[in-house]
Amino acid sequence: MLAQFGYGILVVTFVVALYSVTAAVFGYFNKSASLVESARRSMLLTFPLLSVAALSLIILLVQGDFGVQFVYEVTSKSMPTYLKVTAWWGGQAGSLLFWSWLMSAFASLATLRKWDRDREFLPWVIVVANVTLAFFVALNIFFENPFARLYQTFDGNIAAYTFAPANSMPFAPADGRGLNPLLRHPGMVIHPPMLYLGFVAYVVPFAFAIAALVTGRTDDRWIRITRRWSLWAWLFLSFGLVLGGRWAYDVLGWGGYWGWDPVEIAAFMPWLTGTAFLHSVMIQEKRGMLKQWNMILIILTYALVIFGTFLTRSGVLSSVHAFAQSAIGPSFFIFIGFTFVTSVGLLIYRWADLKAEAEMKSMLSREALFLLNNLLFMSVLVVCFWGVIFPLISELATGQKVTVGPPFYERANSPLFAALMLLMGIAPLSAWGHSTVATLGRAIWKPGVFAVGITLLAYATYTHNVIALIGFFLVALVILVTLYEFWRGARARQKTQGESFFAALARLTGRNRRRYGGYFIHISMMLMAVGILGIELFQKETQGTVQAGGTMELHGYTLVYKDIAQWDDFASGVNYTRAVVQVYKGDQLLTELHPRTDYYYESQQNMTIPGVRSTIADDVYVLLVDWEPASAIGATFKVYVNPLVNWLWVGSLLFLMGVIIAAWPEEEREPSAVRAKQNAHQTSAAD
Repeated sequence: MLAQFGYGILVVTFVVALYSVTAAVFGYFNKSASLVESARRSMLLTFPLLSVAALSLIILLVQGDFGVQFVYEVTSKSMPTYLKVTAWWGGQAGSLLFWSWLMSAFASLATLRKWDRDREFLPWVIVVANVTLAFFVALNIFFENPFARLYQTFDGNIAAYTFAPANSMPFAPADGRGLNPLLRHPGMVIHPPMLYLGFVAYVVPFAFAIAALVTGRTDDRWIRITRRWSLWAWLFLSFGLVLGGRWAYDVLGWGGYWGWDPVEIAAFMPWLTGTAFLHSVMIQEKRGMLKQWNMILIILTYALVIFGTFLTRSGVLSSVHAFAQSAIGPSFFIFIGFTFVTSVGLLIYRWADLKAEAEMKSMLSREALFLLNNLLFMSVLVVCFWGVIFPLISELATGQKVTVGPPFYERANSPLFAALMLLMGIAPLSAWGHSTVATLGRAIWKPGVFAVGITLLAYATYTHNVIALIGFFLVALVILVTLYEFWRGARARQKTQGESFFAALARLTGRNRRRYGGYFIHISMMLMAVGILGIELFQKETQGTVQAGGTMELHGYTLVYKDIAQWDDFASGVNYTRAVVQVYKGDQLLTELHPRTDYYYESQQNMTIPGVRSTIADDVYVLLVDWEPASAIGATFKVYVNPLVNWLWVGSLLFLMGVIIAAWPEEEREPSAVRAKQNAHQTSAAD
């Protein structure tokens, strides 16, 4: 009964969403405020409706109603309650419902604001949000019903149906298959919601952009309204990527965090356009330029969000992250085409109205460098997009799917990322409107000299690798320039306000959170770059089979295989095989690691858990590859030493702080006379 009730709620939600779209369109063209308000209230109703549907599914999951196909596929009696709840997004049908639930929540929040200044936007924001919502709910209703029940026909066939077929009876297995072991890691409990939050949040700025195109509002009002939506969407998407990397590092057992997997890239592509958008909108706000470009970026971001969801759920790509083959692929393709063509058509229609209010007069101005930054992000996007779709094109053209591996992405993108890092060091020192080589040179020479000194120190003490030294120089340059900007601003305020240096720094950050939060983000990304350089350029690995008491050597470490044990945990349905490995540096015992292999009887799958010794300098990462109890051959281990990798995780924490600072409401501004005096001091300090 609960399954039928949940499905009925989905149908009602779909009807309400379509009514909201219809009422909003008619209300706009007939200038009927009451119809538009009815559309808004209908959209607000979708969230409680989908919450009821979601709660129904969660109850079925927790209670273990294995007569429901989705419950049977993703849960089992042995699973703890928290995993049964998070199994909601552990399968195709449930994840689509989760997407819809988040979409309705974000759309509702967006329409709860005051609309006094922007009443003409409201109906079209409703239309865009609810068309997207109706599409995802329709996928659940017509293709991937999370409430479909299992039935057994009289001839013995068992299948899932929304409604009971003739000559059949309900069928409920005694237990479920259980969640894929790879999805039981804490990272995968949090990683998908973070990605979905990022995906869904980007629908809001896209909806306002389309509303601006339809209504002809060519100013930057839609950007100002959605500024924090864009920041939070970017934060969620960024952390979704980082958490996915941590999950891969902890569970997949290949010693890394990023493998240029197609589904990884599908989530990375909207991050690229979203990052470009965050930089580009500042030019429109400051200078009234790049209006057309900003529209292109937000349309691309929305399209890539839907495209990434399509790639993950259609089954067209082979990936450890992707869901199985599904019939929803053609529907996704049609929806992507419809929304993209409609958006581009509106953009072409309003193209002339989106002309810039000023011209770019200096190639070294901040707006010019931001535009170059955008073009580099788009270049990375082109590389990634081509790599993802090439297997599909090759299969269509030749009948064989030719995949593109990590070397392609790394060789094509490395110089682009290096150029982006260089720009991060130069752009903060440039001025809006006009900059010269001389003014930039005077501003950058001090950080540049210190960066060269740090690079020489790295050459003398750490590495002679030219690529690594270039990377370390760029990292040092960006961090030093950013710290220099903090120092210049705080010193200028200290002179004008008579405050202590640290008080001036705190007040300066509070009054311009967006700028200085962005600087924190720049520093955090450079710390993450140190981790990336370390593992990409200096990772060491070895594999061998050793007897108990035997040793393995790698990069100055000695690993001693001491013992191994195997046992069953019948309550959890898992067989554990755990080795004991001691790690030495010279004669000093550093730690004892316990790499293991967990075999899940329900799903008949292994999960490899590495033993890891982590320091700020490196990780010693040990995997138990093979062991047979009846064999005298010994145990096989694969060992990695991953230098500097933990800077990636340290940087991600600082990244979180930077985005929170940037998105937080700013303090009240000082009077204009005080600001003018402070700006004068900052200008003189720069000279």
